[in-house]
Amino acid sequence: MIYFVEDDENIRKLVCYALSRDGFEVKGFALPSEFKRAMNEKLPNLILLDIMLPEEDGLQILEKLQKNEKTKNIPVIMLTAKDSEFDKVTGLDMGADDYIAKPFGMTELTSRIRAVLRRYEKTNLRREYRVGELYVNPDKHIAEVSGKEISLSFKEYSLLLMLLEAEGNVVKREDLLARVWGDFYDESRTLDVHIRKLRVKLEKAGELVQTVKNIGYKIGGKPNE
Repeated sequence: MIYFVEDDENIRKLVCYALSRDGFEVKGFALPSEFKRAMNEKLPNLILLDIMLPEEDGLQILEKLQKNEKTKNIPVIMLTAKDSEFDKVTGLDMGADDYIAKPFGMTELTSRIRAVLRRYEKTNLRREYRVGELYVNPDKHIAEVSGKEISLSFKEYSLLLMLLEAEGNVVKREDLLARVWGDFYDESRTLDVHIRKLRVKLEKAGELVQTVKNIGYKIGGKPNE
């Protein structure tokens, strides 16, 4: 199920029709209040969220979704008429999974949706990991440090898993960006922001996330920044 929040009726109807034709189950909402009522009844698999909305803007809605334990792991793609770098970076830094500027083609939108959903599906197909005081169980979506559960956003969790999967090898920056944010996005500052947040949340285990200058990151050893 995809929820689409867009106050422009023509765009909302067009996107809902096109996605339905491509095999997706989709519901459109003109107002954030309508969207919230639907969220209380049933959670979707993905949210398409416009930024410029009545009642409250999409970035405010995204922030609330990220702070809620029940909704923080639902993938979100931002749709907006704005095309400035500030909006793009802000949305992704706040936890959006992708960003598409209007006008956009339905083929591109469908491709982005499928790519984001594939990344989320792969996250749940991995074994458990133990490195020092760090324990991660992807099947249960658990990350613990010294037996204490740590709350991570989906992107932070995805970055952590990708580094653990490398088993001590360096993961290139471009590979992390492509895997976690998709091939359509190459803003490296967002990666650095999420790595810093991940280290802070991992507390004393944060030192396991090691920077390899000008190349990428790896899990293991002490930071060499």
